[in-house]
This record gives sequence, C-alpha cells and structure tokens, in this order.
Amino acid sequence: MKKHLCLTMALFILLVATAAWASKQPAAPQIRHISPEWQQKVAETKYQDVRIKSFPIAVQCWTFRKFGFFETLDKVKALGIKYIQAYPGQPLGAEFPNVGFDENMTETHMARIMDRLKEAGITVVAYGVCDIGTTEASMRKVFDFARKMGIRTIVTEPADDDFTLLEKLVDEYDLRIAIHNHPAPAKYNLPETVYGHVKGRDVRIGSCADNGHWMRGLNDPREAFKLLEGRILDTHLKDRSDYGVKKGVDDVPWGQGKGNIRDLLAELTLQDYDGFLTIEYENEKEVANPIPAIRKSVEHVKSITYYDGFEQIFKRAWGGPYEKYGWNHYGPGYFEVEPKTGVLKGQGGMGLLWYSAKKYRDFVLDLEFKCATKETNSGIFIRVPEVPTSDDYIYHSFEVQIYDAGEGKHVTGAVYDVQAPTANASLPTGEWNHMKIAFQGKHLRIELNGKLVLDWEGVPGGKVKDFAAEGYIGLQNHDSVAPPYFRNIFLKELS
Repeated sequence: MKKHLCLTMALFILLVATAAWASKQPAAPQIRHISPEWQQKVAETKYQDVRIKSFPIAVQCWTFRKFGFFETLDKVKALGIKYIQAYPGQPLGAEFPNVGFDENMTETHMARIMDRLKEAGITVVAYGVCDIGTTEASMRKVFDFARKMGIRTIVTEPADDDFTLLEKLVDEYDLRIAIHNHPAPAKYNLPETVYGHVKGRDVRIGSCADNGHWMRGLNDPREAFKLLEGRILDTHLKDRSDYGVKKGVDDVPWGQGKGNIRDLLAELTLQDYDGFLTIEYENEKEVANPIPAIRKSVEHVKSITYYDGFEQIFKRAWGGPYEKYGWNHYGPGYFEVEPKTGVLKGQGGMGLLWYSAKKYRDFVLDLEFKCATKETNSGIFIRVPEVPTSDDYIYHSFEVQIYDAGEGKHVTGAVYDVQAPTANASLPTGEWNHMKIAFQGKHLRIELNGKLVLDWEGVPGGKVKDFAAEGYIGLQNHDSVAPPYFRNIFLKELS
C-alpha cells in the first residue's frame, strides 16, 4: 500500500511541476486571420500537390545596407544573381562620396551607375521603398527617374488615399506601382488595406507583398497572398524563426523558419505570378555578411522548384492577360484563350496551334490537358520540321495522342499510328491530366499522371514516313463538339 501511495504522490508532484513549467513558457503566437473564409480557403488549398514553377530571383539592396551600391553589385554578381531592387539613399561608394542612390542624382551619377550595371550584367528591376509624395510634381520626379534608369516597378507606400493621379501616371509612363506593407503603425500593414486600395484599379497598381512584415504583425502570409491574387507585382520574400516580434525572433534562410515558404511559392504558382522573388534579409546579426544565408535561400528554392530550368512557353507578362504571342495557327479552327487563367480551348479543326519562337531538338515538354468528353480527340505534335503550310507535317513528325475512346496506337499516350502505350493512365473525363514528354535523339519517354506509359526508340511507322532531328511544338484542335483544353505549358531544352 505504501509503495502505491508513494508512486501516486510522485506522479502528482510531477504533474504539478509540469503544469508550473508550462505556465512559465511563452504562449504560442495567436495568428490573426483575415476572416474565417480566407482561413478556410488556405486550409483547403492542396499546396503539397502544386508543381512549383521557376521564378527569377532578385536581391533587395537593403540586404547589403552595410555596403555601398557599387560594392553591392560586386557581391550580387558573385552570387550569380542578375537582378536587384535598389533602395533610396544607399551610398554609391568611394567613387562618389556623399551621393546616395535616388531620384536626386545627377545625369553623371546615373550614367556611371548604368555603366557599372552593364559591366556586372545586372538589371535594376525595382526601386523602393521610396516616398513619392502627394503632388504630381513629386510623383513625376520619381517616375521620370525610374524611366531614365529602365526601372519597371516603383515600390512605395502612398500617403494619399486617392489613387487617381497614380492611375494617370502608370498609364502615361507604363510603369508599375507596388504598395509595400511595413508593420503597424504603418498605413498598409494589413493585407485587407492593401487590397482595398488596389481593387478595381489599373492592373499596374498592386502589391509588393512582404511576407516577413505580415509575420511580424501575426498575419498568415498565405491568406494575404491569396487575397491579393492577380495584384501581386513584387515580393519581399523572407523567412522568420517565428511570428511576432518577441526577443530572439529574426530572419532566417528560406526554408528554415515558420514562414511556409513552399506554400507561398505554391500559391504564387497557382496565381501564375510573373514577377521576382526578391530576397530581403534583415537579420542584424548577419548584416556584415548575409551571403551564406542568401546562398542557402536560393538552394532551398531550387530544391523545391519542379520546373527548374524550364521555360513557360505560353504565359502572360507584366500582370496582363494571356495572349497567344509567339504562337501561330495553321489549318481550320482555332484555339480560344481564357485571358485570366491561360486555359486554351480548341475549336473546330483539324488545325494546329504551333509555337513559332524556335525549333527544338532535345527537350522535355511538360503540360496539362483536359478532355471535354471521352470522345475528345487531340494530340501534341513534336518536332514539326518546317513552318506548316499544308497537312504534310503529319507525315514527318510524331503526334502524341489524346483520345480516351481509342485503342492501341490511337489511345491517349500513344504515338499516333506508330506505337501504343504500355498502360492507360488517363484520369476521368473532365479532370486535368499531367503529361511529360522527353524526346532526346530518337528516344521518346512519355509519362502520364506520374506513370511511365511509353519508353521507346523512335522509328517511322503507320502514316509517319520519317521524323526530323529538330522542329516545332504544336497542339491539335480537332472539333468543337468535344474540345481539348491545355494549360501550364513548359519546355526545357536538353544539351
């Protein structure tokens, strides 16, 4: 009995001690949500399934605030990064003592900067966070400076609530205004505030989404990014060891904190964001040498990027609608394009929408397609040898078949009329399929929804008399009754 009593007392003491210890531990940060609706939207998004696209990386020069602008160029060049965002006031360096990078520089200073940028192979893609003032004269001074320097995006926190003048200037100069979100008490600290100011405005007025500052203010950046879909023009991307601003919380290399970097890149991929991932590393302990952290950040992004080394060959640019730039159509019918989503829909036929920018020899083509019905009949032509001027191309290039109602050499995943797939891996009608086509020399590999369906040394056969060593990529439209749909078209050349 004594033994049991002792054990009970010991357990009681342990529980009391544990409770006392827990009561002294800092409470987990209470994340502020935009609303239950936006919290739910994030929870329902399957970020883990998103194939992350490749984004160009820039460095916000504030990361190198202990150095002059010219020295910063040398450090960024050594990192292999080709883009920077300049900030106002950074000293140029010993060559021009007491001169800072801003709109007050002389023509001589600007010319020297342009020379140094050219020597380094670096482009200034944005400028901020800068004060544009509230008058037309003060705003024009910044816009004129940006145009002279070839800078496309001005990052700012406008003091004026009336954006009428800003809309006039972005249209006149064809430049972009990206609203930054410093933490409270700054005006734009909440994502809803940014959204309220850009909603319905010219598409060249949007957000410079600083996820680190939203973390400081206990906002979930994923909700902010999702709320601002289509209006994110730039990012100041950070990772932080935790939410809030308590002691010990600081910037860390991407992927090492609680910033959900992969989720954010997945969200930007879903939005087909076409701007830069701008590194802004603010850890004061490492301000004298942020290079190791930048390298780790870049390596992390590379490790989670599915489309690393790929070119998106059907895309939008500078936040505008999707257009068929670089694509031509031969034959009857056409492809419609949904300007907001970039979905191509075949109409009429049989014709060919082909990418005319260049011919490809060895490559990996990665895309998604969807069938309106099981009878949807389409195909992906690879290595079309010459500019199509007749139907003769069908005899001199392979067509990767899309036709779920077919069999053997005429079913989805086949090389039409030549080689049957080894398996049927199509998803049910109406669902998006993912296809990956690798063509190297004569060897052709086709993966459908993650399953290898063809691994084949190409030879002519059926209607195909021969095939070229290089050629164009094309998508077939067959009819309007059961149209095919295509999206997310990426291509990587192989050496």
